[in-house]
Amino acid sequence: MKAVVLAGGYATRLWPITKHRPKMFLPIGDRAVIDHVFDELEADDRIDAVYVSTNARFEDNFRTHLANAPYEKPQLSVEDTTAEDEKLGVVGALAQLVDREGIDDDLLVVAGDNVISFSIASFLDFSERQAGPSLAAYDVGSLDRAKGYGVLELDGTRVTDFQEKPARPTSTMVSIGCYSFPQASLALLEEYLDGDNNPDEPGWFVAWLQAREPVHAYCFDEAWFDIGTPSSYLDAIRWHLDGDHYIAEGATVEASSIGPNVHVMDGAIVRRSHVVDSVIFPDAVIVECELRECIIDEETEIQGIDLNGALIGAHTQITNGP
Repeated sequence: MKAVVLAGGYATRLWPITKHRPKMFLPIGDRAVIDHVFDELEADDRIDAVYVSTNARFEDNFRTHLANAPYEKPQLSVEDTTAEDEKLGVVGALAQLVDREGIDDDLLVVAGDNVISFSIASFLDFSERQAGPSLAAYDVGSLDRAKGYGVLELDGTRVTDFQEKPARPTSTMVSIGCYSFPQASLALLEEYLDGDNNPDEPGWFVAWLQAREPVHAYCFDEAWFDIGTPSSYLDAIRWHLDGDHYIAEGATVEASSIGPNVHVMDGAIVRRSHVVDSVIFPDAVIVECELRECIIDEETEIQGIDLNGALIGAHTQITNGP
């Protein structure tokens, strides 16, 4: 079996934090988001190769990351795009990757910006029992929130209807960007795209596939976060830290109150400040500030400012006073 980790997005909703770094490299604790996925794929003997699908703009970032990581399976597969308006769509990029890499095998596809608490091995066990296409599904508990995802209706575990980002969802059960395609189903990608179908979200392909053969859903109750917005990233930090805080060994915190769910990274300096529910990147300097639900990028200097819900890009200087 082969695996593809989708990591080709530009994460514009997280700019400026992700303007110059893939959102998959945002830290959750002392690890990058994507490393949690790599760990599971590396450990599963059923998977003999992992293709990391990214774009030309972030190619060097991924090469550097993988060169310094302990993994043996991941290898880059680069689509020739450098901006959002050049994207092939996820289905189009997946089909191109399958052709480019000559994949002729069962395939696991997982979004690299997912923070998932279920075991991918358990998902593959489920998929093998179904002997057909499968996806992982989660109940978001809100029809309004479901509008942003592929929405499922189920009969047991079988998907009976699939709607991609519907204006009026009929269910709160959504697809989370984790799919298992048998070799025979994967061969239908070309037929799907030749039929002038939507090349963007994988859900459109799943909806088309579901009308032709049984597709099953692996439903889980554990935590799941789609790292696509500042709020979802901070939610994942809260889940991981669980009310605690994480201060890197090389950080400096002096005369400050560090509240719950705060991550202060290596080289950062926090003096005479109060920080809650926030992430402070390496080598940032925070002096006499109050920060709540903020993300402060690297080498930023902030002094004498109170911020709530702010995203501050790298190398920024903000000072209250002369």
